[in-house]
Amino acid sequence: MTRAFVFPGQGSQAVGMGADLAGAFGTARDVLQEVDEALKQNLSKLMREGPESDLVLTENAQPALMAVSVAVIRILEKDGGKPLAGLASHVAGHSLGEYSALAAAGALELADAARLLKLRGQSMQKAVPVGVGAMAALLGIELEAAQEACKEAAQGQIVAVANDNGGGQVVVSGHKEAVERAIEAAKAKGCKRGMMLPVSAPFHCPLMQPAADAMKAALEKVTLATPRVPLIANVLASEITNPVDIKQRLVEQVTGLVRWRESVQYMKTQQVEQLVECGSGKVLAGLVKRIDKEMTGLALNTPADIEAFLKTA
Repeated sequence: MTRAFVFPGQGSQAVGMGADLAGAFGTARDVLQEVDEALKQNLSKLMREGPESDLVLTENAQPALMAVSVAVIRILEKDGGKPLAGLASHVAGHSLGEYSALAAAGALELADAARLLKLRGQSMQKAVPVGVGAMAALLGIELEAAQEACKEAAQGQIVAVANDNGGGQVVVSGHKEAVERAIEAAKAKGCKRGMMLPVSAPFHCPLMQPAADAMKAALEKVTLATPRVPLIANVLASEITNPVDIKQRLVEQVTGLVRWRESVQYMKTQQVEQLVECGSGKVLAGLVKRIDKEMTGLALNTPADIEAFLKTA
């Protein structure tokens, strides 16, 4: 079976994340310790004990999710004796998960990934004052109709499609009033439901340009290697391996559309049959069937998940 490994984005964090992996595997404890040292912060304690109000802060949630994802990969490789390139043909990550994918594929050092995500979270939060921006999920609508709704709703403000998640789930982002107007415009185009999301900033829209500038400067100082398997880039929905290209796409990704539906469809054209979600939560594994009924999704969250997977891999 041809697999791709995929890595979750923000929203999949939860107090207690990674604790059972750290309890069962020294490899996981080593990953968490390395991230703590890179950030000069006891992030692993926050992940284990909370409070949730601190864990959900973008600057904490992003490196925390990456740490658990990389822990899963290292357990498979070190404890399971299964190198990534022998298990998967591609890697991909949803938004911040792209950094997890690159760390998993050996393109980005773990410490660099942690520091970049900390900065990414801080920069995104600073880019727009709290309360000025918003995001909303539109359910039962496809990409083109959502884009039309955003055009109608802008009225001199910014609102854009941030995530095309597939299965009729599209997320829009921008100025709060414009996002609210986009919900109403989308309903007129057949959207079944529009929900404002509990996020602290309007990710993946042009309002994030200051954060994109900060990431461009930071990425210029970091060395990227060629990933061991190709990365499916969020903004391209196709594969890249050149480190210079990857850096450029990571910058574009801050303001750009996460083309997740198209990314999964691209993987299907590359004969990928199963997406294996590594880390916290099961969001991406759950989306697979809604995008393509012939593909399957599997989530590796717990020691039991990993042990069962290794028996069949």
